[in-house]
This record gives sequence, structure tokens and C-alpha cells, in this order.
Amino acid sequence: MYILLDIKKDCSLVIPISIPEKLGGLKTVNFFLVKQGKSLSLIDAGYNSDSHWEALNLALNQNGLVLQDVTEIILTHHHIDHVGLVDRIVDTHPIPVYASPLSIPRLKRDNDFMEMRAEFFAKLYYEMGCGETGEKQIAYLKKALLRNKGKAMRAEITAIKDNAFLGFSILEVPGHSPDQLAFLNEQRKQLFAGDLLIEHISSNAIVEPDENGNRLPTIRQQIDSLNKCAAIHIDSVFPGHGAVIHNPKALIHKRLERIEEKSELILRYIQSGHSTANEIAQVLYKNTYNEQFSLVMSEIIGHLDYLEEKKKITMKKLQGICHYSVKQ
Repeated sequence: MYILLDIKKDCSLVIPISIPEKLGGLKTVNFFLVKQGKSLSLIDAGYNSDSHWEALNLALNQNGLVLQDVTEIILTHHHIDHVGLVDRIVDTHPIPVYASPLSIPRLKRDNDFMEMRAEFFAKLYYEMGCGETGEKQIAYLKKALLRNKGKAMRAEITAIKDNAFLGFSILEVPGHSPDQLAFLNEQRKQLFAGDLLIEHISSNAIVEPDENGNRLPTIRQQIDSLNKCAAIHIDSVFPGHGAVIHNPKALIHKRLERIEEKSELILRYIQSGHSTANEIAQVLYKNTYNEQFSLVMSEIIGHLDYLEEKKKITMKKLQGICHYSVKQ
């Protein structure tokens, strides 16, 4: 089953595919067929499931197309709900696959990179005072390294390195993911933005290491990416989840305000005596702390980094644990 999203008539060259998804309040998982000249690009590729495969083929067939009409796959970022059908498509119909250079070690599950990432989180969760909960998360990550070795993307991936590509202007929009790209059709003022902007929920800025193992300033990246898009004349944003966004500037402004509100809330928790990221996470998120540990810690750590950057807090280590205090 697929659902055509409510789009304007001047977006007729876009065929949105939207599959209902209850997990995490996402509402839908979206990917898009975009016809430009002689090309028919698939932007993102959903989950690797029969329902998503059937939705793709149904969308093609109901528009007088077949899978063999697709000329390439373009990925906004490496997350599993955006890349799932790539190998299945390429096995059936060999076409090029394009993504950010930063996506490649993640999609190919490069062993050195994945081991570095696990060690990054082991050190991070220790420093943030996560104790036994952090140790359990690292044990899970290390088991997943072995369990998922065979899940590396088989298709060859070509890095997108130019600012213009296949009729799109390419925007680097990290924050939610370090490799996230957005694809802008300047003529039609359409932006295919991955998970940068979602209408019904705020997109998580997820803490990750860069290629050298350094922690990325994800909240700062998210702010800069949102501001980058706010500075462009865009009529429609086609997101990875939920409805098409027809008034993106207003929503961007709302998301930026929410980031500042969350930072101020965390600042107040520090003022009240909660000095570690783990303490703040537990008191702020309560049950969600255990249910979505990695996302919760990303949120808190990202905001602490942002507050440090703004010189509102200072950090010192006591026995290897980071303790934060309000700057006097």
C-alpha cells in the first residue's frame, strides 16, 4: 500500500510514496520518485520489507512506470529507514547509487570505522556518568557489530562531491546525521530534506563521531542546517516522515525556538544541582531514559555542548566524569 501525499499540481513530477509507520511517532516513512528530463531518480529507499517493496512498485505502476524506468538512487543519509530497499532494487535493476562521502563507511559497515564508533560511545557514556546503563548499551553495540557484519550494503556507492548534481543543488545539512544531504530543485522550489525537518515532531540531533573519532557538535549543526534552509526560497519540503511541509520557514522558526527552550531547561536543571549528563537525562526523561537511552543521551549531550559553546556553562572532570556548572 502507498499513500499519495497532498501535494500541489505543480509538483506533478514528484511521486511521493508514504507507508504508515507507528514506531517512534513517525506516522509514515516517505521516499520519492522524481522525474527530471530523462532521469527518474529515487530519493531514499525506505525499509527493507515486502510492504515497502510493494509500495514502490505500486507507485510506479499507477503512474505508468516500471522499476526499469528508475535511473538512479539518491540517499539523504544512511539510516536504516532510508536505505532499506537499495540492494533489492539494484539486484533486480542495476543502477547507480549516490550518497554523501560520509555515508559510505557507515553503509558499507567499514570494520575500522565501526570499531572506532563503538569505542567512541564507550568513552562518551563513561565520561557522561552513565554507569551500568552505559555499559549495557556498549555491550549491545559490540554484539551488534558482529551480528550485523553481513548487513553491509552490497551495492556500489558513488560519493556526491559536487554542489550541483542531477538537476539538484546539494545542501549539506548535518545534525540529525553527520552525512545528511538535502536536494533542492531551485526551479520548482522543492527541497527533499531527509529528516532535517518533520512537520509533526522535532527531528533528533544524534551525537556521532566524525571520521577521526571526535564528537560532532550536533545541536550547533542542526541549528546551522535549519538556518541554511530558512535562507532559501522554498515552497515545499518533502520530508522523510509525515506530511509535505508547505510553510517551511514558520516551522523552521518553531524548531529553532524549541532548541533554545530545551537548552534553557537543561540550564535550569544544572542550576538546581544536577551536574552530569546522565543525572539530567534521568530526571528530565524519566521512563523514556531506559526506553530510548541512546536518543535521550544524544539530546542531553548535544545541548550541553551547545551551552558550553555559548559560554553559559563550564565543565570539569572528576575521576574521569564530566561535571557541569553554570558559568558565574
